[in-house]
Amino acid sequence: MHPVDLFKRLWICALAGLLLLALPPLAQAADTIQVTDLTGRKVTAPLNPSRIVCLGPGCLRLIVYLEAQDKVVGIEALEKRFPHGRPYYYAKPELSKLPVITPGGVPAINNLPDLEGVLKAKPQVVFATYLQKAKADQLESLLNIPVVVLSYGPFASFDKVVLDSILLAGRILGKDKRAQALVDQMEAWQKDLARRGKAAKQRPGAYVGGIGFKGAHGLESTDPHYLPFRWVGAKNLAASQKKAGHVMLDKEQLLGLNPEYIFVDGGGLSLVAADYAKKPEFYKHLKAFQTDRVYLLHPFNWYTTNLGTALADAYVIGKILQPEEFKDVEPAAQADVIYTFLLGKPVYAAMAKRYGALGSTPPFMKESQK
Repeated sequence: MHPVDLFKRLWICALAGLLLLALPPLAQAADTIQVTDLTGRKVTAPLNPSRIVCLGPGCLRLIVYLEAQDKVVGIEALEKRFPHGRPYYYAKPELSKLPVITPGGVPAINNLPDLEGVLKAKPQVVFATYLQKAKADQLESLLNIPVVVLSYGPFASFDKVVLDSILLAGRILGKDKRAQALVDQMEAWQKDLARRGKAAKQRPGAYVGGIGFKGAHGLESTDPHYLPFRWVGAKNLAASQKKAGHVMLDKEQLLGLNPEYIFVDGGGLSLVAADYAKKPEFYKHLKAFQTDRVYLLHPFNWYTTNLGTALADAYVIGKILQPEEFKDVEPAAQADVIYTFLLGKPVYAAMAKRYGALGSTPPFMKESQK
């Protein structure tokens, strides 16, 4: 090779090397983001990834709220087996066409997923809920893929931590504006409910039964800190139990409370109906059943908290318990306002078809009155 040609080649190689040395830091700064997830772990993840998966209760729901479902490349089997009661599935039926990566469900909480299934989907980021720090570290090490833990807080709650999770996922997914809009609107709805509830002059005793908790339960299943009651300032008679989270009363305790108003969560409706058919005399001793003040709600605790449904339930509860303060609210229309903002579609009709109209008399009572 001629010395001049050799010199030119060496000079080009040297220049290319210098460029390569200069470019990676710039690319890394632009294409990755370091975040602190909800366990306190520092995670470096790709910025605005195109391929993600969601593990654990409610994880996929938050991604749909963020309008990032097109990035999801695989779902848990539970999402396909039990689609009812989760409005995001009604709004985005295309999710059912995605491949299954792992079983999911309650047994999978804080357990490792099917590693082979997750890897086969080739995600750039794994989002997960209810995964403890050590387990998240282990999963990230085994997959060699960033694992970002999100949270709803305690089961069946609307803890502020879920809003932090939305903001965190939004940063990673390039959905910052959408995330902030979600947080602002959900806080606005809660303030509206609280404002109306605060103005109420009367607070009759109310009770909610049929609450789902790791499965369906009957009328004795309740929550002393039931979210929709708290938002509208309702008098929750189960609060006398002075326990946090889900509570199972016995029938004598329920008779002792003897609520003026009873709300039945749609998730436990079939069990309440079956028990009513077997033991009608018990129900006839409850004041709410005597006066036909028993009302149907849609289940919001289904694979953890369906945030939109919890808000929709609160508005209909307010309408029933405090009609003057909620006189301008039409529950079905309000539910669709909420669902359309969160999910992009009005899916109240699908929920009502499955569980009945919000605030209506449960079907088993109508049958008994014929």
